[in-house]
Amino acid sequence: MKILDEVSRTLNEYLLLPNLTTADCTTANVDLSAPLVRHRLGEKSAIRVATPLTSAIMGAVSSPRLAIALAQCGGLSFIHQNQSVEAQADMVASVKRHKAGFRFSDINTKPSATLGEVAALLESAERDVAVVTDDGSPHGLFVGLISTDDFHPRRHDLNDSVESRMRVATDLITAQPAVSLSEANTLIWDHRLDVLPIVDAAGLLQSIVLRRDYELHKRFRNETIDAEKRFRVGAGVNTHDYRERIPALVEAGADLLCIDSSDGYSVWQADTLKFVRDTYGDEVRIGAGNVVDARAFRYLADAGADFVKVGIGGGSICITRDQKGIGRGQASALIDVVAARDAYLQETGVYVPLCCDGGLLADSHMAIAFALGTDFVMLGRYFARFDESPAPLVRVGGQFFKEYWGEGSSRARNVTRYEHGGGSRLAFEEGVDGYVPYAGSLYDNVDTTIAKLKATMLSCGATNLGDFHQNAVLVPVSQQSFLQNSAEIQLRDRPSATTP
Repeated sequence: MKILDEVSRTLNEYLLLPNLTTADCTTANVDLSAPLVRHRLGEKSAIRVATPLTSAIMGAVSSPRLAIALAQCGGLSFIHQNQSVEAQADMVASVKRHKAGFRFSDINTKPSATLGEVAALLESAERDVAVVTDDGSPHGLFVGLISTDDFHPRRHDLNDSVESRMRVATDLITAQPAVSLSEANTLIWDHRLDVLPIVDAAGLLQSIVLRRDYELHKRFRNETIDAEKRFRVGAGVNTHDYRERIPALVEAGADLLCIDSSDGYSVWQADTLKFVRDTYGDEVRIGAGNVVDARAFRYLADAGADFVKVGIGGGSICITRDQKGIGRGQASALIDVVAARDAYLQETGVYVPLCCDGGLLADSHMAIAFALGTDFVMLGRYFARFDESPAPLVRVGGQFFKEYWGEGSSRARNVTRYEHGGGSRLAFEEGVDGYVPYAGSLYDNVDTTIAKLKATMLSCGATNLGDFHQNAVLVPVSQQSFLQNSAEIQLRDRPSATTP
């Protein structure tokens, strides 16, 4: 037995002290870009992101729709592995079929649907146009478009079919998959289009380009894309069927893999990393984890991990600490592992990026994590709240929520991640099933988070994450500080505007 002479601290137990804000400290000068994979000192990482946010390897979080939206914003998603090899590979491939500016068609209907059904669909999605395919799927035979301009609930019989009011494909401007984004936008503006369907030679819908995305594309100029301008996407793997799963994901186009485990300090992860290196060399990039101390980091770094995830038991949906008594406060874990990463760099000349996974309940916690030295963060609850997550939207007590469940819950039944020696079932749960408050669009929320991170860095006199880590000054928070920060007041309603 060994007892560490320290207190296990969370990210919520630290505050940043302001540093001198210089004339260079402007929002336009802040660079949040970060490396995702190992690289030699002085060289550039082969995969970088402009926005250091990644989505968790969870069925409630990382769908193709969310992966595309997050890549548009400069981050990266990891498609979860708690599904068949074929299903996961299909999800990865569906993301890779999209180029920057080309959107997955998520509001679709079929010709036989009623006007009432499409009206309800458009209202719930807060959109004004739906794509019509023969089977109502995102990649079915394209047959037309229908929008709120094509019918009116008080004028037209809502039992009539979509086919009776839609604009048919033969009368519409479309483009082939080889079209560039610049050419697509030219077609949109020249022909005054709201939607440009991208249709292949067989007439199947591949994607769409929206007029309203033009400003979005201009705002997010740093999409996470590969050399062919396709969105990058990651994928989780496990230490059980990796010999079958990894080749399928590589074939589907996955840009980055990550071994998905609650505890990464194991020979099984080293075996998985060895398989990748022996089979693909450095052509396939793969991260490992999770870890909470220097020993485990060094083990995975020596085994060839491209990045290492830090955090056990700190997730909002995780109950590993309650069930097994294993884990560490996220701040303490980061402090230890960051020191090990920096020592590894000095010894080997190789930089292995760190991912903070868990314990991030607020945007301020992300700032603390970056100040402590993480390169990027992985978020579950944060992304589960958004329109783009695959979790159902439900109404509870008059308020909207998104369903959210942990991979260690009975609902997920992720035996490959939480193997308890019980065969095909979980012997006990390490995650829970619940709800998170619905928060709207990913685009708006990520924009707000980035604004907060930049503002924090500027107050600390930093314009990039490296300087932020090197120069940040942090102080532990006392119990009295907690009480002061959590003091409550009753907010009064704002008076409504009146006309004098």
